[in-house]
Amino acid sequence: MHLDLARNIEFVALGATFGFLGGLFGIGGATLAIPILGIVFGMTQQLAQGTAVVMAIPNVIVGLIRYWQKARLDVRAALLLAGAALPVTYVSALVATSLASRPLRIAFAIFLILIALDIARRALRKEAPASKVALPWPFLGFVGAFCGMFSGFFGIGGAIIAVPAMTMFFGYSQLAAQGMSLAFSVGTASLTTLAYTSKGDVDWAVSLPLAIGGVLTVRYGVDLAHRLPERALRLVFVGFTITVAIATLITARG
Repeated sequence: MHLDLARNIEFVALGATFGFLGGLFGIGGATLAIPILGIVFGMTQQLAQGTAVVMAIPNVIVGLIRYWQKARLDVRAALLLAGAALPVTYVSALVATSLASRPLRIAFAIFLILIALDIARRALRKEAPASKVALPWPFLGFVGAFCGMFSGFFGIGGAIIAVPAMTMFFGYSQLAAQGMSLAFSVGTASLTTLAYTSKGDVDWAVSLPLAIGGVLTVRYGVDLAHRLPERALRLVFVGFTITVAIATLITARG
């Protein structure tokens, strides 16, 4: 009984960390949870992804409400992103559950590094005018479908790629893009959970205390995101993403 209580407290504390970072970066916290569950707790990539996505759902909902309160979110764009992503997400998640864990983990890490390098490149160059929009909003449907594929394969890939896509191609600020990515993530995380649960790739005894901890802290991450300068927020996001990618590659080699 004492061991179970200590274990649950440990996961609640971890969930609080994931929730805070998820609120800060608009990704629900699963990005960090996945490699930690694999490295520290020895989960396969699929089990880590399924468990982390279940944890992320309440974090995403709380974070979305907080972003909605603090920033003007483009509801039309968020709905288009989510609607285009949903069918692709579910099919991709079913495929991911049948893949070998090591190649999936390596692909996940490479994907994170590429995204981080692109964000760093754009954060360090001179900022383009905020009003400049390269593509009209209906093209967000293609972004949603593409991000849905990554959500299915990597558990959280869609949210982390949607943010730079919206800032690069549609002129959204980092903050607005993070809020909209949470709106996008509600549906995709739910479908990914369904797919991973159907294959038995969710550890509910771990995901539930993680979710409790995350719900307690996600609002504070969102609040900090609103206080940070745009460039600083992007660079912190880059450092976080590369750290996660390196940890994931170390796990894959083990």
